[in-house]
Amino acid sequence: MTEAWIIDACRTPRGIGKVGKGSLANIHPQQLGATVLKAIAERNNLNTADVDDVIWGCSSQRGTQGNDLGRMSALAAGYDIRSSAVTLDRFCGSGITAVNLAAANIAAGFEDCLIAGGAEMMSTYGNGNDAPMFMDNGNLVLREMHPQPQQGVCADAIATLEGIPREALDELAATSQANAANAIEKGYFNKSLVPVYHDDGTLALDREEFPRPGTTAEVLAGLKPAFEGLANHPLDEAGTTYASLIHKVYPDLKINHVHHGGNSSGVVDGAAALLMTSPSYAKKHGLKPRAKVVAMANMGDSPTLMLNAPVPATKKVLAKAGLTLDDIDLFEINEAFAVVAEKYIRDLKLDRSKVNVNGGSIALGHPIGATGSLLIGTLLDELERRDLKRGLVTMCAAGGMAPAIIIERM
Repeated sequence: MTEAWIIDACRTPRGIGKVGKGSLANIHPQQLGATVLKAIAERNNLNTADVDDVIWGCSSQRGTQGNDLGRMSALAAGYDIRSSAVTLDRFCGSGITAVNLAAANIAAGFEDCLIAGGAEMMSTYGNGNDAPMFMDNGNLVLREMHPQPQQGVCADAIATLEGIPREALDELAATSQANAANAIEKGYFNKSLVPVYHDDGTLALDREEFPRPGTTAEVLAGLKPAFEGLANHPLDEAGTTYASLIHKVYPDLKINHVHHGGNSSGVVDGAAALLMTSPSYAKKHGLKPRAKVVAMANMGDSPTLMLNAPVPATKKVLAKAGLTLDDIDLFEINEAFAVVAEKYIRDLKLDRSKVNVNGGSIALGHPIGATGSLLIGTLLDELERRDLKRGLVTMCAAGGMAPAIIIERM
């Protein structure tokens, strides 16, 4: 096997994912993807005819995000028609999975030049293209086997089962905002950030739009829980609720609703891309590697709790790499909900100063299919800035899954 090298990474800023409020909401998803694909090619003087494949993540492949968003984005970016593309869906884990599949193809010797990434226009949600009401798509046989509620309700259930109080979750959320504000002020994201333009050439967005700097735990304490009403609202004629799905597995659980808009990930639009090659291709074309992929793993866990796979995924990827937690300099655990990151830190007994050091999705937003690849680029930039060696990225995904990856600077 050969090494899989990361040559470069770039991303758009994240725009508020709401029509009429977000600066990217009127951009076509294909153009958003084209923004980073064009930038990654231009930044590296890449002959796009050499790109064996574009592996693209997108969770809601409906409406304007349907029909292989990766291929259409590459065409919109002006890529050579010989450069093909595929679009995949592992829910929130799509962006990491795109990178992992690219790395696997290169390591196996099947491909030499790949681009991995993803895009998600969450502002398109609610336009008749929403995800299904039930994760099981109405399959009652599957529902009896594995009841799957809504993710926010799952987050509250996990916090209740783990005995994690709201105060701890609000503190984590406030820290995310503070870390993001510091990173933005000091320009830590500038290396990878590329602006987005309208079709007429005018600027759409060149900065992070979602963060709320100055947010404190005290401010967050005043927000009402977001998922209590949703948990108990009948969803069909049979009176099924998300709470009743959890109670099929945890019949005596009285859910303490502790998550709200301030300690849950932000709804945003965004895209990210990484250029990955084999050593032979990079050397032949004068490309300098920034990092290599050390190990990658996938893990499943309870579909009913849905958000608990990152810890076992981390243990699995470390074992594959022959490393320990002490060998990892920085961690990125996606802040889908505060309890995900809080439980991750507690279970693994991590030093908080090594986790999500520039903020996370609570402060910056979570463009579902793009987030994983975006976090890998953010981690790489920070490893370089601090002159550190290794980083690990993982995130929960619907269905009770988590992909993970370890990268090492070169």
